[in-house]
Amino acid sequence: MTDKTEPRTAATVVLIRDGQGGLETLLLQRNKAVKFAGGMWVFPGGSLDPEDWEQAAGNESAAARVGAAREAAEESNIDIDPEIMVQISHWTTPVAEPKRFYTWFFLAEVPAEHAVAIDDSEIKDHIWITIAEAVHRHEAGELGLFPPTIMTLRRLLGYMSAEDAMIGVAAQDPVRVFPVFTKTDDGIAVMFEGDAGYRSGDAATAGARHRMVMVDRAWHYLHQGVADSVPRLDGVA
Repeated sequence: MTDKTEPRTAATVVLIRDGQGGLETLLLQRNKAVKFAGGMWVFPGGSLDPEDWEQAAGNESAAARVGAAREAAEESNIDIDPEIMVQISHWTTPVAEPKRFYTWFFLAEVPAEHAVAIDDSEIKDHIWITIAEAVHRHEAGELGLFPPTIMTLRRLLGYMSAEDAMIGVAAQDPVRVFPVFTKTDDGIAVMFEGDAGYRSGDAATAGARHRMVMVDRAWHYLHQGVADSVPRLDGVA
């Protein structure tokens, strides 16, 4: 696999809180008019700014935390201390995409009294939604999410509270994910390490299946016949 476009460093933060119906997260809907991810529901985040690097004295991990906190403030009006964030994962955009990012994913608990405010420009709407409802609505084709977003939500499904999620995620090693975009007879898919077709990019290669496939506007995760050394990305044991 050869990179056509060097990925830019980016950071996003999954904001969570305890709700009456269970663990909730904040999703922002991007303006349908923008070229990148128009109309999709996302976590607060974006590319790192020069100021993020400067504040972190050039340290990438620290700069990612600063950038994630800045994006949360800019996109949702929620202030988060970068030091309290727990890292979940890294995701690198597939080579086939024209815009590519190497994105740090963090988790942070938000006090219930925080009020959300959006710019009504790049971000057009927001919702606090339980993790379970977000996953259900995506699988029903009602909530447009990218693979990293829905997979991150699925990793949080088993937690009953924000505190449990923060502790549980902190106890795990962050996963590094470099998907390979491909087309199948049924539509599109992204393959992950451990899939039989991952190295060649050929989705029809016989063998293990470690991929997400798009069916009826929803991403479905497959982890079948994969080596024990390749963990599930949804956190299921």
